[in-house]
Amino acid sequence: MKLLVINAGSSSLKYQLYDMTDESVLAKGLVERIGMDSSILTHKPTGKEDVTEVSEILEHTTAIRKVLDKLVDPECGVLKSVDEIQAVGHRVVHGGEAFKGSALVTGDVKSEIRRLFDLAPLHNPPAILGITAAEKNMPNVPQVVVFDTAFHQTMEEKVYLYPIPKVLYKKHHIRRYGMHGTSHDYVSKVAAEVVERPLEELKIITCHIGNGASLTAVQGGVSVDTSMGLTPLEGLMMGTRSGDVDPAVVTFVMNKEELSLSEVNSMLNKHSGLLAISGSSSDMRDITDGMEAGEPNATLAFEMYEYRLRKYIGSYAAAMNGVDVIVFTAGVGENSAVVREKVCENLTYLGVELDPELNKVRSGDPRRISTPNSKVDVLVIPTNEELVIARDTFRIVQENK
Repeated sequence: MKLLVINAGSSSLKYQLYDMTDESVLAKGLVERIGMDSSILTHKPTGKEDVTEVSEILEHTTAIRKVLDKLVDPECGVLKSVDEIQAVGHRVVHGGEAFKGSALVTGDVKSEIRRLFDLAPLHNPPAILGITAAEKNMPNVPQVVVFDTAFHQTMEEKVYLYPIPKVLYKKHHIRRYGMHGTSHDYVSKVAAEVVERPLEELKIITCHIGNGASLTAVQGGVSVDTSMGLTPLEGLMMGTRSGDVDPAVVTFVMNKEELSLSEVNSMLNKHSGLLAISGSSSDMRDITDGMEAGEPNATLAFEMYEYRLRKYIGSYAAAMNGVDVIVFTAGVGENSAVVREKVCENLTYLGVELDPELNKVRSGDPRRISTPNSKVDVLVIPTNEELVIARDTFRIVQENK
């Protein structure tokens, strides 16, 4: 079976085409700046030259049509016909309590995703755009949605409930949901393979740290706690998101600055985090460059980021009464040796012993960066959320034939 995996953003669309007979990637790419007359489509067919095309792409339906055109193009294509695509899988951030696993797209499923817009306002609306655009271009092809929140549905009530009036949970389902579940699930399974121990026996802390960032405590292969909450805003300090703040800060600032709900929400989601403290960038590469150049604000931003990350690791070691493996993944986790170094320098009480030379190695493969004497295995594992989506899509389509 050949299937297409789509990850739609508000102005972008990532895609990968899989052949599930061997889980090989036939092509992948990215459409950027959707909604503009200078949109960019970067198409990367396996075994052929990459192609970049600039054109007007005003909405997601056109974006997917252009992707399909590239997939069957005589020069850069990898398919003879669009009809070879037998399923489409979509990443959806928030599934609420309605979805404990991936699901075949139906009218009811789309309605539920729309109902959850308020919980993931930056992510769920674009996902619906992607689903609708795929349906218009491939009306007879089954669509599957894979939820970031599903992996965390194993958390106990004492973990996912907030200490606020319980009527708010009963009426509005206000609770911790967590995000990045496909990534945390994937890297925890790979971690067990790397350390050559059964997943069911391991206590793993997975650190998915990119522009958005979250930690998960994975015990016996299931999520027992995670740092993101009702929305992707809670938890770690991120690129433009604040992470944890005193809830009273919100009402205090709204009163003092006369901000609306929309404005304060934008402040916390788009104008906080690394960007707010550094005053210049939300990109960890820029932050570390500034720190190395002696820039005080960049240094402070880095120190706050590392401190909060390390503090969460310590709390999850306490929650599981120990830790066997710590995994770094996603953009910052996979690529920033200095973040990994500074975090591990202050985890010696857990028995963490980092190998500085292994930590500096850049590789696209899973690897251990701790010493043989380290009581905790520290790993860098490139995440592969697309493969998880492809596998779930394949399974669900097969089950529903």
